[in-house]
Amino acid sequence: MVDALLGRKIGMTQVFTERGEAVPVTVIEVGPNYGTQIKTAERDGYSAVQLGFLETRKLNKPEKGHLKGLPVPGLRHLHEVKAGGEPLEVGQQLGAGEFEKGQKVDVTVGAVNGTAGSKGKGFAGTVKRHGFAGGPKTHGQSDRHRAPGSIGASATPGRVMKGKRMAGQMGNKRRTVLNLTVIDVIPDRNLVLVKGGIPGAKNGIVVVRKAIKRRNA
Repeated sequence: MVDALLGRKIGMTQVFTERGEAVPVTVIEVGPNYGTQIKTAERDGYSAVQLGFLETRKLNKPEKGHLKGLPVPGLRHLHEVKAGGEPLEVGQQLGAGEFEKGQKVDVTVGAVNGTAGSKGKGFAGTVKRHGFAGGPKTHGQSDRHRAPGSIGASATPGRVMKGKRMAGQMGNKRRTVLNLTVIDVIPDRNLVLVKGGIPGAKNGIVVVRKAIKRRNA
């Protein structure tokens, strides 16, 4: 089978435990996913499965040919994931039932081509983008409140070092949150509830995979 599935962020809510504790959760619609292509080590040099998510009829001729024979007219998002264990067939349907309550998962936004990552904030200064403290507010400083300060020496090395934290585009990046706990799974509606929040806007496309750096609870 596969280690990950495509999904869509529905939003946040809360659920109550048996002890009456309120737990914040993010609701993710995981599936239905369809196997659209199988890649093997003998033919392609590596093993993987291409999954499709979200039905659509707006396809061009090459896309229609690639998805020919599936039980749905077309799929909007395609993404490759690692495959292992029991082989998957083209057209096979997968959903939230692949996950179970209490399981640890990683959620990634911005991994699928053409989809947004974390929420874009536009061009931002160093105070907002990196949490800089800014300059002094007194002693004659009237225009340095949100300035970044020195960005390098004049003689040595005589340049701005690579990777210096400065103002620039903030957000809209690929981001992964590790080791989220699955609070509940609703297979008949393909919903997975994970503890806490995940980056990205509502209806954003995400990849939910089995945790690769599992921590002991």
